[in-house]
Amino acid sequence: MRKTLFKWHSYAALVAMLPIFIISITGSILVFKVEIDSLLRPEHMRVDHVGAQPRVSLDTLMTNVLDTHTGYELGGWELFHDNYRSDAGYLIKHGTEEWSKIYVNQYTGELLSQPQTMEHYITDWLLELHYTFLLHNQGIVVGFIVALVMLFLGVSGIIIYRRFWAKFFTLRYKAVRRILFSDIHKMIGIVSSPVLIILAITGGYWNISLLLHEYVEHAGKEHFLITEPLHSETISFETLRLQARQEIDGFSAGYLSMPHEPDSYITYWGDVPNKNPFSSEYSSTVTFDKDEGKLVSKIDVRESGFSHVFVDSFRKLHFGYFGGLVTRIIWCVLGLMPVVLAFTGFYLYWQRTRQRKRAKVSRQELQVS
Repeated sequence: MRKTLFKWHSYAALVAMLPIFIISITGSILVFKVEIDSLLRPEHMRVDHVGAQPRVSLDTLMTNVLDTHTGYELGGWELFHDNYRSDAGYLIKHGTEEWSKIYVNQYTGELLSQPQTMEHYITDWLLELHYTFLLHNQGIVVGFIVALVMLFLGVSGIIIYRRFWAKFFTLRYKAVRRILFSDIHKMIGIVSSPVLIILAITGGYWNISLLLHEYVEHAGKEHFLITEPLHSETISFETLRLQARQEIDGFSAGYLSMPHEPDSYITYWGDVPNKNPFSSEYSSTVTFDKDEGKLVSKIDVRESGFSHVFVDSFRKLHFGYFGGLVTRIIWCVLGLMPVVLAFTGFYLYWQRTRQRKRAKVSRQELQVS
């Protein structure tokens, strides 16, 4: 059984080596996406907030963006209240499925950038590469399959090397390279497998969720292409934001999802004071009707069932920021370990293949003699 599992472990690693390389390297970089963006593009990402200066009304901010950029509709709005991070508006070009992002100073109303496609900036391009391999829906399928392979590799590696705990901190430095690489492979695999399993489960869940949404909502149908606002002109998004705070005690909106399909709603996603360290900044929602602004539903994570709380935890678990900077660094480092595992594993596979060939040649020579 162990020998068969080892064989499948090796084959799976060889088949998925390249995509796992891509996911591993890009994922580790993206753990610090905000910091990288702030360093490379401070004029877009950062705002100078003076004292208790209040936010400009959402309605004013949105009007400024749409009046300046005709031919677009807003699909979403990212809100920040931390006094240094700018808001971001998500625009959809009329008659297309092309989304763009624009940065806005929420305290002055100043537009900090021009609309740029979702892959324009280097970290956004890396994000697209990370979960779609730049192949759009086909890439999401590939990503889901790779996530399953990573899950199998993590679980099978723990099973295969389950007895390695007895010599966990032993590395035979003076041994031949094959033995040293074997020790390194086992040690790194055991240390990183729990995190890699978490990354595989959470990443795979998001990919399959996107695929199911695409199938359920758009199977056999043409995608709806927006050409005008789908909400009533009387809707005040600032008023609804303030109402959302009243609907859920302590609610702070972090993202506004605008109606961009006929059957969609106005939804505010945000967080609430919560003792659960894995509760995300989008754990709770307040949803309104797009025609009259009437309350449709609300979800308070503090009163939700296990399934909602569990799935919501995937965000912090995947990006590793549930424990602040320390866990982010750990996730960044361990997220790179598949690169080392691939290198050491491939070397060990190559060595085993050479030994089998040599043994075969020796047997043939003995038969001839």
